[in-house]
Amino acid sequence: MANEIRDITIIGGGPTGLFGAFYAGMRGCSTRIIDSLPELGGQLTALYPEKDIFDVGGFPKILAKDLSKNLVAQAMQFQPDLVLDEQVEEVHWEGGHFRLRGASAQYLTKALVIAGGKGAFEPMRLDVPGYDEFLRRGVEYAVKDPERYRGARVVIVGGGDSALDWALILKDMTDRLVLVHRRDGWRAHQATVNSVQAASEAGEIELRTFHEVRNIEGTEVVERTTIFDNRTDEETCIECDAVLSFLGFKPDLGPIQHWGVEITKNRVKVNALMETNVPGIFAAGDIVDYEGKLDLIATGFAEAAVAVNNAVHFVDPKARVNPGHSTNMKIFKDK
Repeated sequence: MANEIRDITIIGGGPTGLFGAFYAGMRGCSTRIIDSLPELGGQLTALYPEKDIFDVGGFPKILAKDLSKNLVAQAMQFQPDLVLDEQVEEVHWEGGHFRLRGASAQYLTKALVIAGGKGAFEPMRLDVPGYDEFLRRGVEYAVKDPERYRGARVVIVGGGDSALDWALILKDMTDRLVLVHRRDGWRAHQATVNSVQAASEAGEIELRTFHEVRNIEGTEVVERTTIFDNRTDEETCIECDAVLSFLGFKPDLGPIQHWGVEITKNRVKVNALMETNVPGIFAAGDIVDYEGKLDLIATGFAEAAVAVNNAVHFVDPKARVNPGHSTNMKIFKDK
C-alpha cells in the first residue's frame, strides 16, 4: 500500500487526525494515517488514558481512552490505511502528488494534512543501563492494559500526573508498587499528591523520594532494578516484573521544519482555510498557529473539518468545499 497514491494523507493519529480521517472518508477520499507512535489516540492514549475529559461536545464527561476508542471507530469505518511507528522525514512535490519519505517506506499522496499535535511525541528516556534493552519487555513508558500488572511487582518512576495517576490506579491490583522520584516535590495536581501520600501512609504504595534508578536487569524480561538515594548514594535492589517510566514526552516538530511549510513560534502557520504556504499541504490541531488559536480538542475537530474539506477541493477543484449535512449523505445511507 505504501506505493499506492492516496487522495489525502494525514500526519498524526491523535483526536484531530482521527476526526480528519473520518471526514476524508466521509467525502469519499482514499485516506492514509501516519503516526510516530505505535498506536492511535495521540496524547489521549499515550499520556492520560484514565483521565476524565469534560469539554468535548456531547459528553458530560468521558475517559480519554474511551474518547480515543470512539474516534478510532469513527475513523476506521472508511478503512483508511494505517502506518504506525513511522516518522515522515521528507516531503517532495512531484507534479500532481507528494512523495513522503519515511524511515521504513515512501508514500504517495495528492494532498497532505498535518495533524501532529505538538509534533512527533518522543518519550523522555530513563537514561540508565537496561532501559533500551528491556523496552517493551517489562520497561514501558505507557500503560495500554492495566490488567497486565495484576499481581505483579511494579516500579513507577516519575513525579508528574501520569506517574502519580498510574500509581493510584495500579496500587490495588499489584503485589507490590514502588514509586521512585528524584526529589520530594511533585509536578502533579495537589489533590493527586494528597491521595498518593495517603496511600503511602496506608501501606498501599512505597514512596522512595530522593531516589533514582541506577540500572535495570533481567534475562529475557525485567527481573530487578537498582535504585539509589541521591543524597547518600546508598543503593537498594528491588525485585520487580515491570519498570514504568513516566518522565513525560518531548514534543518536537522534527522533520516538519524541513518540509517547506512556514513555522512560527514552533508551530505551523495557517490561514483561515487551514492552508499552509505550500499548496496542497494543510494543517490542524495543536500544531497550528493563527490569530485566536485555542489548544482544545474541540477546536482541533473543527480545524480538521476545515482542513480536510479544503484538501478535497485541492485534489478535485470541482468538488464542493462545504460537504453539507451528514444526515443527508448517501454514503451513510449506503452503509
